[in-house]
Amino acid sequence: MDNVPSRARVSVTISDQHAESFYFRLGDYAAGALTGVLTALAVRGVVGPHWDMVLAMLVGMALGMIIHLLLGLLLMPVLGGFEVMIPGAMIGMYGGMLFGMRDSMQYADVSLRTALAVGALFGLIVIFGVRWWDRQLRGEAFVGPKHGASNQE
Repeated sequence: MDNVPSRARVSVTISDQHAESFYFRLGDYAAGALTGVLTALAVRGVVGPHWDMVLAMLVGMALGMIIHLLLGLLLMPVLGGFEVMIPGAMIGMYGGMLFGMRDSMQYADVSLRTALAVGALFGLIVIFGVRWWDRQLRGEAFVGPKHGASNQE
């Protein structure tokens, strides 16, 4: 045949078995950004500059969890449970805590537009991290050469 080793010809990655379309990935990132923006908006609407930081973090976490659960109910049929709930929980809980802490300390220094942009960026970063880690856990599976095929190159 050609000069490609037999192992390279039959290699298969697990992610190929679950091929994702571009629009699915785009929806995944859009859901993460939306979760981050809505969490930042809710926290900004509730937490004020005179709040205790710990209380602001706890309220922000609760708001983020509620938002991610409500969005999860809407987006799960379209994107799937893992793709919505795992990153959504991280965005909602950790983002809510971070946004609550920020708004209790720097409410007047950070505009609403900047707060929402940070929320969207946080959501995108979490989606990227979860997708990257999922890919690392799945790894790459190599199928050996077919029976009777020689290993010579």
